Amino acid sequence: MGVAEQPPADPAQPARPAPARRRGADLEQAILRAAAEELTESGYAGMTMDRVARRAGTNKNTIYRRWPNRAALGIAAYRQLAVATLQLPDTGELRADALELLRSANRTWSSPIGGIVRALLAGARDDPQLLAQIQESSADAGSAAWLTILARAVARGEARPEALHPRVATVAIALLRNEYVTRGRPTAPDSVIVEIVDHVYLPLVRWRD
Repeated sequence: MGVAEQPPADPAQPARPAPARRRGADLEQAILRAAAEELTESGYAGMTMDRVARRAGTNKNTIYRRWPNRAALGIAAYRQLAVATLQLPDTGELRADALELLRSANRTWSSPIGGIVRALLAGARDDPQLLAQIQESSADAGSAAWLTILARAVARGEARPEALHPRVATVAIALLRNEYVTRGRPTAPDSVIVEIVDHVYLPLVRWRD
């Protein structure tokens, strides 16, 4: 039996282009999205390089060329989501800016992104490599945003220039993070946020008599 001939291509129908091969930033974004989805669905314990590779439509070697281990990939996925959701306030007043930054962090902690943080923290109990990655990535505690609002306050005369130091600028968010760790709650009452700003942060950064 002869092989059936294929019908000739219809010249009126344009040829379908081959799917574009992802490279560079596009591929990295696909991998980070896949890792974040795995963390959300399965936690850090269930996130494997194999599962991330399948979800991203790539292979493990491609992932390992960018992130040396599972811990580094998990932290990178979290940071990608956190940066995408960060809205830097500019109300014209330091107190209002600080309150909004803390409230935004509080909302994030109780969101799916917060779930990823908790999954990473839970995984760190049994993974020294992950714990080291978390400590390294959280060392600045988002200091860029806090230094930005504090620099604006200094320019307006609301805060003293000496306060422009990462350890001083991030006191408020460090105290809020401590609420999550010590009290084991997925969110903090707004009254705690107001106390942190009014009784600790503002007295620390403002001019002293």
